[in-house]
Amino acid sequence: MPRVLLIEDDRAVREGVQLALRRQGHDVAATATGEDGLGRLRSYGADVVVLDLMLPGMSGLEVCRLIRADDNQVPIIMATARGDDVDIVVGLEAGADDYVVKPVQARVLEARIRALLRRVGASPDGGGLPKVETHGELTIDRTALTVSSKGAPVALAPSELRLLLTLSASPGQVFSRQQLLEAVWEHNYHADARLVDACVKRLRTKMGEPPGQPRYVHTVRGFGYQFKDAR
Repeated sequence: MPRVLLIEDDRAVREGVQLALRRQGHDVAATATGEDGLGRLRSYGADVVVLDLMLPGMSGLEVCRLIRADDNQVPIIMATARGDDVDIVVGLEAGADDYVVKPVQARVLEARIRALLRRVGASPDGGGLPKVETHGELTIDRTALTVSSKGAPVALAPSELRLLLTLSASPGQVFSRQQLLEAVWEHNYHADARLVDACVKRLRTKMGEPPGQPRYVHTVRGFGYQFKDAR
């Protein structure tokens, strides 16, 4: 049974979402503050975190940053009260894997949770690719779903790992943002291309690529991204 940790300060929203997710077969733990949420995460071991961006006290952004700073790569879905691009992009760059706009529609949230759970531990089809690949200083193990740079592990959130596996499966191929959105996030709404851009930015940072000097994930202006085998 998938375990969902819901961090939401609005009692009515919290109880409504809990009920809806439990009806879909999820085990749900809920807290009203970021501080309580972080404590519960340590003891509960959630499969997915649904995190309100606007929390009293410690904000949802700070909670997200602290989860990632602890090298915890649990999938995070951020809930924002507005469809404001700035709020959404800031949340995604803080480490969220996906987002929903409040008021949260149960069917949308359920679909996003299911999509996240499907891609955790699921590697894109690499055809006849070797199980372990080396690209310059980067090593990708498609069986163990691990990545290392210069021999040191690189902790990637599910969306970051899935994006890297998708791009690196076809070095040199240019993927549009829409193609990546469908392959990694299973979305088909074109406006959500910001998910791709934010994830690329996080991925580059974690792989140690200097700003403006990508080694592996390159931007193809006006279209999308491609992976180049750095040597």
